[in-house]
Amino acid sequence: MSNENALREEICEVGASLYARGYTVGSAGNISARLEDGWLITPTDACLGRLDPAAIAKVNLAGEWVSGDKPSKTLALHREVYDRNPGVGGVVHTHSTHLVALTLAGVWQQDDILPPLTPYQVMKVGHIPLIAYERPGSPKVAERVAQLANSVRGVMLERLGPVVWESSVSRASYALEELEETARLWLMSNPKPAPLDQAALDELREVFGVQW
Repeated sequence: MSNENALREEICEVGASLYARGYTVGSAGNISARLEDGWLITPTDACLGRLDPAAIAKVNLAGEWVSGDKPSKTLALHREVYDRNPGVGGVVHTHSTHLVALTLAGVWQQDDILPPLTPYQVMKVGHIPLIAYERPGSPKVAERVAQLANSVRGVMLERLGPVVWESSVSRASYALEELEETARLWLMSNPKPAPLDQAALDELREVFGVQW
Protein backbone atom coordinates (compact mmCIF):
# COMPACT_ATOMS: atom_id res chain seq x y z
CA MET A 1 0.00 0.00 0.00
CA SER A 2 1.37 3.44 -0.94
CA ASN A 3 1.85 6.13 1.69
CA GLU A 4 -1.02 8.12 0.21
CA ASN A 5 -3.38 5.15 0.31
CA ALA A 6 -2.33 4.35 3.87
CA LEU A 7 -3.08 7.95 4.90
CA ARG A 8 -6.48 7.78 3.21
CA GLU A 9 -7.25 4.66 5.24
CA GLU A 10 -5.98 6.25 8.46
CA ILE A 11 -8.19 9.32 7.94
CA CYS A 12 -11.22 7.06 7.47
CA GLU A 13 -10.40 4.92 10.49
CA VAL A 14 -9.86 7.92 12.77
CA GLY A 15 -13.00 9.64 11.48
CA ALA A 16 -15.13 6.55 12.06
CA SER A 17 -13.73 6.11 15.57
CA LEU A 18 -14.37 9.75 16.54
CA TYR A 19 -17.89 9.62 15.11
CA ALA A 20 -18.79 6.29 16.73
CA ARG A 21 -17.78 7.59 20.17
CA GLY A 22 -19.59 10.91 19.86
CA TYR A 23 -16.63 13.25 19.47
CA THR A 24 -18.32 14.67 16.39
CA VAL A 25 -21.81 14.44 14.88
CA GLY A 26 -23.57 14.76 11.53
CA SER A 27 -21.33 16.22 8.85
CA ALA A 28 -19.36 18.40 11.28
CA GLY A 29 -15.58 18.36 11.47
CA ASN A 30 -12.70 17.59 9.14
CA ILE A 31 -9.37 15.76 9.03
CA SER A 32 -6.27 16.34 6.92
CA ALA A 33 -2.85 14.76 6.41
CA ARG A 34 0.40 15.95 4.87
CA LEU A 35 1.75 14.40 1.64
CA GLU A 36 5.08 15.06 -0.07
CA ASP A 37 3.21 16.68 -2.97
CA GLY A 38 0.36 18.33 -1.06
CA TRP A 39 -2.35 17.33 1.40
CA LEU A 40 -5.33 15.07 1.84
CA ILE A 41 -8.44 16.56 3.46
CA THR A 42 -11.95 15.29 4.06
CA PRO A 43 -14.60 16.62 1.66
CA THR A 44 -16.89 19.49 2.54
CA ASP A 45 -20.03 18.43 4.45
CA ALA A 46 -18.81 14.82 4.72
CA CYS A 47 -19.73 12.68 7.72
CA LEU A 48 -16.52 11.59 9.46
CA GLY A 49 -18.20 8.30 10.33
CA ARG A 50 -18.88 7.34 6.72
CA LEU A 51 -15.81 8.40 4.76
CA ASP A 52 -14.78 6.75 1.50
CA PRO A 53 -10.96 6.63 1.08
CA ALA A 54 -11.25 7.33 -2.66
CA ALA A 55 -13.46 10.39 -2.09
CA ILE A 56 -11.02 12.18 0.23
CA ALA A 57 -9.85 15.32 -1.53
CA LYS A 58 -6.25 15.74 -2.63
CA VAL A 59 -4.80 19.24 -2.88
CA ASN A 60 -1.40 20.04 -4.38
CA LEU A 61 1.25 22.31 -2.85
CA ALA A 62 -0.23 25.30 -4.69
CA GLY A 63 -3.55 24.68 -2.94
CA GLU A 64 -5.26 23.42 -6.08
CA TRP A 65 -7.89 20.69 -5.85
CA VAL A 66 -6.44 17.68 -7.71
CA SER A 67 -8.77 14.74 -7.05
CA GLY A 68 -11.53 13.36 -4.87
CA ASP A 69 -14.59 15.28 -3.73
CA LYS A 70 -14.61 19.03 -3.08
CA PRO A 71 -12.25 19.80 -0.15
CA SER A 72 -13.47 21.13 3.18
CA LYS A 73 -13.95 24.90 3.45
CA THR A 74 -11.40 24.92 6.30
CA LEU A 75 -8.57 24.01 3.91
CA ALA A 76 -6.95 27.44 4.36
CA LEU A 77 -6.77 26.95 8.12
CA HIS A 78 -5.14 23.52 7.74
CA ARG A 79 -2.63 24.88 5.22
CA GLU A 80 -1.54 27.62 7.63
CA VAL A 81 -0.60 24.95 10.18
CA TYR A 82 1.31 22.81 7.67
CA ASP A 83 3.08 25.77 6.09
CA ARG A 84 4.37 27.07 9.42
CA ASN A 85 5.04 23.88 11.35
CA PRO A 86 7.02 21.26 9.39
CA GLY A 87 6.62 18.70 12.18
CA VAL A 88 2.87 18.48 11.69
CA GLY A 89 1.59 15.43 9.80
CA GLY A 90 -2.11 15.58 10.64
CA VAL A 91 -4.83 18.04 11.68
CA VAL A 92 -8.19 17.11 13.23
CA HIS A 93 -11.17 19.42 13.78
CA THR A 94 -14.38 18.34 15.52
CA HIS A 95 -17.43 19.97 17.06
CA SER A 96 -17.01 18.09 20.35
CA THR A 97 -19.90 18.74 22.74
CA HIS A 98 -18.14 19.47 26.02
CA LEU A 99 -15.54 21.74 24.46
CA VAL A 100 -18.20 23.76 22.66
CA ALA A 101 -20.21 23.89 25.89
CA LEU A 102 -17.12 25.23 27.64
CA THR A 103 -16.96 28.19 25.24
CA LEU A 104 -20.65 28.90 25.92
CA ALA A 105 -20.24 28.69 29.70
CA GLY A 106 -16.94 30.57 29.73
CA VAL A 107 -13.38 29.31 29.36
CA TRP A 108 -10.76 29.45 32.12
CA GLN A 109 -8.62 32.03 30.32
CA GLN A 110 -8.49 33.41 26.79
CA ASP A 111 -5.01 31.99 26.21
CA ASP A 112 -5.72 28.73 28.05
CA ILE A 113 -9.26 27.40 27.87
CA LEU A 114 -8.66 24.90 30.71
CA PRO A 115 -6.40 24.94 33.77
CA PRO A 116 -3.80 22.14 34.07
CA LEU A 117 -6.01 19.49 35.70
CA THR A 118 -4.47 16.12 34.82
CA PRO A 119 -0.94 15.03 33.95
CA TYR A 120 -1.95 13.66 30.56
CA GLN A 121 -3.69 16.90 29.63
CA VAL A 122 -0.43 18.72 30.39
CA MET A 123 1.73 16.10 28.62
CA LYS A 124 -0.38 15.34 25.54
CA VAL A 125 -2.30 18.57 24.93
CA GLY A 126 -0.68 21.59 26.55
CA HIS A 127 -1.94 25.15 26.28
CA ILE A 128 -5.02 25.65 24.08
CA PRO A 129 -5.98 29.29 23.38
CA LEU A 130 -9.47 30.46 22.45
CA ILE A 131 -10.09 32.08 19.07
CA ALA A 132 -13.10 34.39 19.22
CA TYR A 133 -16.10 33.46 17.11
CA GLU A 134 -15.94 33.91 13.36
CA ARG A 135 -18.07 32.18 10.74
CA PRO A 136 -16.95 28.71 9.58
CA GLY A 137 -14.18 29.02 7.01
CA SER A 138 -13.37 32.64 7.91
CA PRO A 139 -9.91 33.75 6.69
CA LYS A 140 -9.52 35.66 9.97
CA VAL A 141 -9.39 32.36 11.85
CA ALA A 142 -6.75 31.00 9.47
CA GLU A 143 -4.66 34.13 10.04
CA ARG A 144 -4.85 33.72 13.81
CA VAL A 145 -3.97 30.03 13.60
CA ALA A 146 -0.93 30.93 11.48
CA GLN A 147 0.37 33.03 14.38
CA LEU A 148 0.00 30.12 16.81
CA ALA A 149 0.94 27.08 14.72
CA ASN A 150 4.46 26.78 16.17
CA SER A 151 3.68 27.58 19.79
CA VAL A 152 0.74 25.28 20.66
CA ARG A 153 -0.73 21.92 19.59
CA GLY A 154 -4.18 23.29 18.89
CA VAL A 155 -6.76 26.01 19.29
CA MET A 156 -10.39 26.22 20.35
CA LEU A 157 -12.77 27.96 17.97
CA GLU A 158 -15.51 29.63 19.98
CA ARG A 159 -18.93 27.99 19.45
CA LEU A 160 -17.43 25.62 16.84
CA GLY A 161 -14.87 23.23 18.25
CA PRO A 162 -11.21 22.28 18.65
CA VAL A 163 -8.56 22.16 15.94
CA VAL A 164 -5.61 19.99 16.98
CA TRP A 165 -2.40 19.18 15.12
CA GLU A 166 0.31 16.58 15.70
CA SER A 167 2.88 14.46 13.90
CA SER A 168 0.15 12.18 12.52
CA VAL A 169 -3.62 12.06 12.16
CA SER A 170 -3.86 9.42 14.90
CA ARG A 171 -1.75 11.44 17.34
CA ALA A 172 -3.81 14.56 16.66
CA SER A 173 -6.93 12.52 17.41
CA TYR A 174 -5.48 11.25 20.69
CA ALA A 175 -4.69 14.80 21.82
CA LEU A 176 -8.15 16.02 20.82
CA GLU A 177 -9.80 13.21 22.76
CA GLU A 178 -7.74 14.05 25.86
CA LEU A 179 -8.76 17.70 25.52
CA GLU A 180 -12.47 16.87 25.19
CA GLU A 181 -12.37 14.55 28.22
CA THR A 182 -10.63 17.24 30.29
CA ALA A 183 -13.38 19.71 29.33
CA ARG A 184 -15.96 17.14 30.40
CA LEU A 185 -14.25 16.68 33.78
CA TRP A 186 -14.11 20.44 34.31
CA LEU A 187 -17.78 20.97 33.45
CA MET A 188 -18.86 18.03 35.65
CA SER A 189 -16.92 19.21 38.70
CA ASN A 190 -18.68 21.29 41.35
CA PRO A 191 -16.91 22.90 43.08
CA LYS A 192 -14.18 23.37 40.48
CA PRO A 193 -10.94 21.53 41.31
CA ALA A 194 -7.67 23.34 41.91
CA PRO A 195 -5.15 23.16 39.05
CA LEU A 196 -2.01 21.07 39.36
CA ASP A 197 0.41 23.10 41.48
CA GLN A 198 3.74 24.44 40.31
CA ALA A 199 5.69 21.58 41.93
CA ALA A 200 3.64 19.02 39.99
CA LEU A 201 4.14 20.90 36.73
CA ASP A 202 7.88 21.21 37.38
CA GLU A 203 8.12 17.46 37.98
CA LEU A 204 6.36 16.73 34.66
CA ARG A 205 8.86 19.03 32.94
CA GLU A 206 11.84 17.34 34.56
CA VAL A 207 10.73 13.73 34.09
CA PHE A 208 8.93 13.88 30.74
CA GLY A 209 10.29 17.04 29.10
CA VAL A 210 6.84 18.60 29.11
CA GLN A 211 6.47 22.19 27.94
CA TRP A 212 3.93 24.12 30.00
